[in-house]
Amino acid sequence: MTTPRQRTTPIRGWQRRLPRSLRRTFLRPQLLAFAPALMLAGAWFGLQGVLMIVALTVPLLLVLSGLFDRDQRQVDGLTGHLTRDGLTEEIDDSLVSIGSEAETAIVVAFEIDHGPQLAARLGPAGLETVLCRTADRLASAARSGDRVGRIGEFRFAVLFAPVRNAGMDLALRTVERLQGAASEPVSVDSGSVYVTLSAGFCLERRAPQRTGEALLEAAVTALDEARLVGEGAVRAYSAEMRGRAAHRRALADDIGRAIDEGEIVPWFQPQVCAQTGRVTGMEALARWNHPKSGIIPPADFLPTAEATGKMERLGEVMLFNGLSALRRWDREGLDVPRIGVNFSSAELRNPRLVERVRWELDRFDLAPERLAIEVLETVVAAPDDDAVSANIAGLATLGCAIDLDDFGTGSASIASIRRFAVSRLKIDRSFVTRIDADPAQHKMVAAILSMAEKLDLDTLAEGVETRAERALLASMGCGHIQGYLLARPMPLDEAEAWLESYAARLDSEDAASSLSA
Repeated sequence: MTTPRQRTTPIRGWQRRLPRSLRRTFLRPQLLAFAPALMLAGAWFGLQGVLMIVALTVPLLLVLSGLFDRDQRQVDGLTGHLTRDGLTEEIDDSLVSIGSEAETAIVVAFEIDHGPQLAARLGPAGLETVLCRTADRLASAARSGDRVGRIGEFRFAVLFAPVRNAGMDLALRTVERLQGAASEPVSVDSGSVYVTLSAGFCLERRAPQRTGEALLEAAVTALDEARLVGEGAVRAYSAEMRGRAAHRRALADDIGRAIDEGEIVPWFQPQVCAQTGRVTGMEALARWNHPKSGIIPPADFLPTAEATGKMERLGEVMLFNGLSALRRWDREGLDVPRIGVNFSSAELRNPRLVERVRWELDRFDLAPERLAIEVLETVVAAPDDDAVSANIAGLATLGCAIDLDDFGTGSASIASIRRFAVSRLKIDRSFVTRIDADPAQHKMVAAILSMAEKLDLDTLAEGVETRAERALLASMGCGHIQGYLLARPMPLDEAEAWLESYAARLDSEDAASSLSA
């Protein structure tokens, strides 16, 4: 029976492989070293005319056929490793050379995490140092027959030549080994830069097609999935990823237009005092009202916005609309003390962030304490970033409140909480769910509330869905609550209607309590 590999036609065709074969055969230094000797031998035997024709014709034919230029196009000018085209051809050759079903090729795609921010911080020279060191370390950690290529501004790929009996476990261990090699500190301007790599890999038998381009693209697709998880993540390619990747590409093509045309706007979710029930704030949460797909949740488009560099622009829109809503509620007599706006890592690294926030507050004539800057715990727990630290400290000095969002899911230390001038901990919903029925949940939240009290920090519990959860949190000393028990995130008009009806209901309950007293 003919195996799939035996049925496969030559991947590039003889037309494309012939020039490469000629290069490998005739342009080797060992053979070219004999050219002067051959010329002299020809002259000695009186073949000057023939030699002259050969001497003039052969170089001309080589240049016209692009053999020299093709070699230059296959080598990255910065790192000295292969380009994407060069690596793709190497993968093609590797697939052709596979001799048995027990052998398989593996391609791994890597990306330096937070590459654009790293470039802004280090400058061109520093970034070049990091890129070259990363490529060299990947090459040093690979085997002698493996090939390394630079396939994008911050992206690399490694071809592991045919490996016998290679499976997912071996591939994963190999990827982790290369990640570890690249994570060693890089010396730049008398300082150290720490690099992490996200990775995606594909085994040859899992690729959608048996070509170098398809195998490399599958590894890149897996890399894109890994980057959605977080820095240093690893994902293996699967067929299901293709559909998700197509969806993300469609969103990426559309998201810039959606932001500029006002399709992505804040919806608002109320926060209330756990003791009195009074509204203490509103959180602005991004929602995309797509003209064809309807409401797209943030989990579906925020990773795409981050991957395409649109988070800062989105943050500007959210801040403007959030402060605009707060000013509008003031004019209408609705009591909303504070608006909470989430700030992404990209925004927090912007050296002009504090000035921009100050300008927006002045535009709407709002005091800084009426804006809560919501920062993910993972941002605070990350390795030292001078730009992020300076911006958060500057916003706190300006008078803005600093909320540490999703507290408990990261690894923020007490020292980092102090260093970033955090004023309130937002306890993640995963700890709040079933707190009234699960003793372990109860103990965890009690520990967080105790720590917050000792550090003189305010607290807010996210994801409160039942009256029992609310009552228990209030009795435990939690300051504020937020969740579906109160309301789901709402567009501006619905949020106003909710504020009006909630205030009326609260007033009537207070009046009834005073009469009964």
